[in-house]
Amino acid sequence: MQGVESVASADPARAGDPGEAGAVVPVADPAPQAGPRGQAQSIALVYFARIAEITGRRGEALDCPQPLTGAELLRQLAGRYPEMGALARLELAVNQEHAGLDATIHPGDEVAVFEPVTGG
Repeated sequence: MQGVESVASADPARAGDPGEAGAVVPVADPAPQAGPRGQAQSIALVYFARIAEITGRRGEALDCPQPLTGAELLRQLAGRYPEMGALARLELAVNQEHAGLDATIHPGDEVAVFEPVTGG
């Protein structure tokens, strides 16, 4: 998938030193990355609409060796993409089901990040 990145290595414009958690490098697939024992060590992030515009990509794999909450994930993303932190409220879907900020995200999960949508 073009425009998808992994956060396992460095991109000086976005993250920091090589190997630093939260570093970003292009990868072909946003699928969670397996650790040395075959267990997932990352989460697959999928971005929609304005979030994809802010990040400059449709998704990425994020290092996630331990579970974290939706709120912790959004704080990490706002640190990497400051414009995202200015949005009033972001929604999450974990494994294609809506989830709150208190939801636990586990390594191997797929998490969609998007703005609330209304219809009419």
